[in-house]
Amino acid sequence: MTLQFRKLHPHFVAEASGVDLRRVHDTETLEGIRAGMDEHAVLVFRDQAFSSEEQLAFATRLDGELHRKTGISVLAKSRFGDEAITDVSNVDADGALLQADDRKRQYGIANRLWHTDASFQDPRGRYSMLAALALPPVASDTEFADMRAAYDTLADETKASLQGLRAHHSIAYSRVTLGFEFSEEESDRLKGAIQPLVLENPRTGRRSLYLASHASRILDRPVPDGRLLLRDLMEHATQPERVYRHSWCSGDFLIWDNRATMHRARPFDDTVHRREMRRVTTLDTGDPARIAQAV
Repeated sequence: MTLQFRKLHPHFVAEASGVDLRRVHDTETLEGIRAGMDEHAVLVFRDQAFSSEEQLAFATRLDGELHRKTGISVLAKSRFGDEAITDVSNVDADGALLQADDRKRQYGIANRLWHTDASFQDPRGRYSMLAALALPPVASDTEFADMRAAYDTLADETKASLQGLRAHHSIAYSRVTLGFEFSEEESDRLKGAIQPLVLENPRTGRRSLYLASHASRILDRPVPDGRLLLRDLMEHATQPERVYRHSWCSGDFLIWDNRATMHRARPFDDTVHRREMRRVTTLDTGDPARIAQAV
């Protein structure tokens, strides 16, 4: 079989079939996946059985440099031995469910906020790749918002007003808004990064809003009610018609473009039901034809 796509949403998201990603090494198929990402922004692959090493290797083949300065690494080292593997799970190093007051669990609750992976780093994140290893018997869905459609549907005068604006992104900011407390040393390691409010994909020319719950304030020039502007844009971007909700199955492997989407985890009783997932994120570096441009 060859790589095929089936749309799952009118604006974005497609189910990809015909490949075992562990065995994809040829340039044609890898470029086909990148082209699929340019068009759909989120790809859903079924029945993919990755080991940690295979997931890292595939991410590198597809998109190059890996994101290793993750926020969670400030709290504790990865139990997988490589900081490029983010443990999106509710279990500890021994496999036991995290208690309600565990710091790792409290930190992870912020994943329920709309966010963009590694927007708090420079260079920012490009692709995220999330593997579902163990799922609970209840819904533990993930929602995605199409930030390209969000930009396209803005009024022309609003688009013009956003040109050249930048925001400060901090993963500490999004956690503190939910009451999480960092030590002084942890805070010093989470300074954040400055990102544009609008990005353009050089491969397609499509523009997207670049937002996240990590965005704390607008910089550069005075913007009346800048934080309210960020909230208004987030609300606009996450209207139901621009959102896809993914119901996970064991073996699902999702790839999404952080420059063109936001996402959030939906709540479930995580102190009762086990869920284990592993994510690898790449950085927006490498081939200049693939690095998104500020607008």
